[in-house]
Amino acid sequence: MVGVPDEKTGEAVKLVVVKKDAGLTEETLRKFCRDNLTGYKQPRVIEFRTELPKTPVGKILRRELR
Repeated sequence: MVGVPDEKTGEAVKLVVVKKDAGLTEETLRKFCRDNLTGYKQPRVIEFRTELPKTPVGKILRRELR
């Protein structure tokens, strides 16, 4: 999860997912988030990627996910 700029609230939640299960859908993730997170913590945007961008030492480059 990363914060992205939002005109209305200043910042919104973006969820970036690397799929391991081909059956995982955006709707499944949204339902899980609705059931387990309070409203302001729920992602406004869900993005699927094949891999996360990383530095040479293996840290995730969060700024590239925004």
